[in-house]
Amino acid sequence: MKYLTAKKPAKPDSNAARGFIMYEGESAIDGSDIVVIATLKSSNVKTGNMVQTWILCKDSHPVQASLDGDDTAICGNCVHRRNRGGACYVNIGQAPSQVWKTYKRGGYPLFNAKDHAQYFTGRKVRLGSYGDPAAMPYEIAERMVNMSLGHTGYTHQASRKFFDKRFLTLCQVSADTPRQALKFQAMGAKTFRVALEGDALMDGEIECLADSKGISCLDCGLCNGVKQNIAITVHGTWSSRFKSKRVLAA
Repeated sequence: MKYLTAKKPAKPDSNAARGFIMYEGESAIDGSDIVVIATLKSSNVKTGNMVQTWILCKDSHPVQASLDGDDTAICGNCVHRRNRGGACYVNIGQAPSQVWKTYKRGGYPLFNAKDHAQYFTGRKVRLGSYGDPAAMPYEIAERMVNMSLGHTGYTHQASRKFFDKRFLTLCQVSADTPRQALKFQAMGAKTFRVALEGDALMDGEIECLADSKGISCLDCGLCNGVKQNIAITVHGTWSSRFKSKRVLAA
C-alpha cells in the first residue's frame, strides 16, 4: 500500500529521528523473534546515503547470535555466515551491533505511517544492510519500497520452501556459482553473483558498477530485483574463505 503525505520530505540529516522499528515479530525463516530497524543516515561510501535496514535477532547481540548460530533466524542457510566458515563481508561488531544496542536502549520509535512516511519520501532504501529481507514479512519490505524513491535488495533464500516468491520483484537473488545463477534466472529472478577475481562474466551479466565505475548504489539502483543480472568480485576481510569447497561445489 502506498501512502500520501502532506508534509515535505524530511532532510536526510534531520535530528528529529535516527530510525524506526519497522517490524517486531517472528522470522519467516525459523519463527524466532526478530526486529527490523530502518536507520536514516549512512556514511557507507559504496551504497551512498540510503535508508539502511537491519534484520536482527531481537534478544541476542548480533555477535553472540553469530557465534551461537542463532543468526539462522535472519540469515537462513547462507553459506557465508561466519559460524559456517563463510566469507560474509559485514563487520557484525560495528553497525549491526550499534543498531541493536540503540534498539535495546529504546532509541528507535515504532514506525507510524502518518507521522513517519516523510522520512522515506525522496529517499532510496537498502533492504538488508545486514540480514536477509526474506526473513521479514513481504508486506513490511513492500511498505518501505512503496514509500521510497527507489531501493536495492538481496536474498539468499530463494531455494527455501518458506520463501515468499513476491520477493523476486524486490530483491536480487544472491548466487555463488554460475550454475546457481542460471538456476535462479530460470525462475525469473535477477541475480547478484559473487565471483572470484578474474572470473568471466556470464551472458546477460554486467559487473557491479560500484566496482567497475565507482558509482554508488544510491546513484545506480540496478539491484532492485527486476532490472539486471549483476556480478561482483568477492570482497571483505574474509573474502579468502569464498574459495572453500562448500561454495565451489554448490
